[in-house]
Amino acid sequence: MTISRDVILAIDEGTSGTRAATVSADGEVTCLDYIGLQVDTPRPGVVEQDADAILAKTLQACHATIAQANKEGQRIVALALATQRATAVLWDTATGRALVPAMVWQDTRYAAELDRLAPTWDATLAREVGRAGGVRSPYLWAARHIQETPAVAQAFRDKRLGFGTVDTWLLWHLSRERVYVTTSTNAASAGAYVLAEHRYQRGWLDALGFPQDLLPELRADAGDFGRTDPALLGIDVPILASMGDQHAGAIGLGCLDRGQAMCIHGTGSFVDLVIGDALPPKAGLYAGTTTMVARRVGNASRFAVETFVATTGSALDWICDKLRWFENAAEISRFAAEANSANGVIFLPALTGLRVPQMQPNARAALTGISMASTRAEVAYAILEGIAHSVASCVSADEEVSEVGVSQLIVGGGLASSDPLLQMQADLIGVPIRRKPNTARATLRGIAFLAGATGLFGTALPRGTAAHADERVFEPTISADQRAARRALWHARVRSELEHAAMPRAD
Repeated sequence: MTISRDVILAIDEGTSGTRAATVSADGEVTCLDYIGLQVDTPRPGVVEQDADAILAKTLQACHATIAQANKEGQRIVALALATQRATAVLWDTATGRALVPAMVWQDTRYAAELDRLAPTWDATLAREVGRAGGVRSPYLWAARHIQETPAVAQAFRDKRLGFGTVDTWLLWHLSRERVYVTTSTNAASAGAYVLAEHRYQRGWLDALGFPQDLLPELRADAGDFGRTDPALLGIDVPILASMGDQHAGAIGLGCLDRGQAMCIHGTGSFVDLVIGDALPPKAGLYAGTTTMVARRVGNASRFAVETFVATTGSALDWICDKLRWFENAAEISRFAAEANSANGVIFLPALTGLRVPQMQPNARAALTGISMASTRAEVAYAILEGIAHSVASCVSADEEVSEVGVSQLIVGGGLASSDPLLQMQADLIGVPIRRKPNTARATLRGIAFLAGATGLFGTALPRGTAAHADERVFEPTISADQRAARRALWHARVRSELEHAAMPRAD
C-alpha cells in the first residue's frame, strides 16, 4: 500500500474516557477511537478510578486507531500523550499492576488535614508553587497508603513501589525503557512544583510525609520520552510530548499568547488565562485560583492562571444518568433553547464543593427557586446558566489575580457544542465567546502539534488569532446593568451555600 502521509498517534486520556487518533501536520484528526471510563464515589469526598482500566482502555483505543491508520495508508512517526493531571496512581513495578484505586483530581478526602497545615504552608505554597495546599494532594494520599495499606507498605519496603500522576503511569507502561518521569504541566497541578525553578518543593513533601525517593524525574513537556514498547502497541516510534490535557487543549485552540483565555468544558470546566513568562502579581489571592505552567519547552516556561469548576459535564451526567430528568446533555440544551430565562430557578453545580470565590469542599449542589409555575425548559436553562455563572466567576478571579484582562474567550470540549450555554457565557462575562470547529478534538490536535514542533511538523506552534471560516462567535446581548443584576443574584446564592457549608454538622 502506498503511504499517503506521516501522522502522529495522539492520546487524550481524560477523566471520563480515553481518545486516541492520528493527527497530521495540517491539524486534521482522523482514525479517532473513544472508550469511556468509570469514576467511583464510594463516599462523600472520595473520587476514584481503576488505574488498570485506564491503561487497558488507553491501549484498546490505540490499537483501534493504529489498525485504522494502517488501513488508510498512514505512517505513524511518533506518539504524543495528554492526560488528566492530578489523578494519582500507586503500582507494583514488578507486576505493573495498580495496588489501590487511583485518587482522582476531584477527591477531597484530605481537605481537613491539609487545612490544618494551611497556616504554616499556604503563603509559601502560593508564592512558589502557585497554589495553596488546597483540598487534595496526591503526595499526602500516597503517604497515607504507605502507612496504612499493607500491600502498598510492602511494595515500598521491597523497593518495587511506583508513584505518579496518570502521565507517569502511562509513560512507564508505554515506553520500552520504562521511563519514570512527569512533566511540568502535570507536576504543577499536583501541588509540589516550584514554578520559577523547575524543581520539587521538598520541604512541603516532608511535611506531608511523602518519601522523596518515589518522586518521578521532572521533564519539560516536549522532548525525548523513549520509544514505544512494540509488545504493547505493535509500533516502535519515539514518544515526543507529554502534557496535561488542559494545556494541550490550549495549544490545539491556538491559545498561546498573553491575554488569551480558554475554557475547556469536560468533566469539569477549566478557565486558563495565558500570562506569559512572568508569575502573577497576586498569586494566592484566591485559594481556588492557581498558577500553572501553560507549557515548558527546553528550559523556558510559559505560565497561565487557572480556575476551574470541578463538576459541570459530570453534573449533567449525574442529572441525566442518576436523576433521569433528561435523556442526555444535548436534550438539556434543546429544552434550554426553548426558554427566555430560568425565571428565578438557580442551579449551583457544586457536587464536590466550591472553589470560587472560596475553597469550600463541604458546599453542595443546589437547585432552588422552583415554583409550581416552573417548567422543564426553565430548569434546563437554569442548569446551563449555573455552569455559565461558574465560568464567569472563574474568568473574574483569573483577571484579578493576574492583572491581565480577557478580551475574548476561546472555548472547547464537549459542552462547547451547546449554543445556549455559550450565549449565556457571553452575556454573563461580557466578552465575545469564540467556538472553533472540532473543539472536542483540540487536546488531540494540541498534543500532536507540541510533538510535531520538535521538527516533524516544523518548529512553530499554530496560533489562533486569525478567524476561522467555520468558527462561531457569541457576542454579549444584554446590558451591563442586566449582567450586574444577574451576577448579584448568583453571588447571593453562592454566599448562602457557603454560610450553610460552614455551619457545624450533626454527628
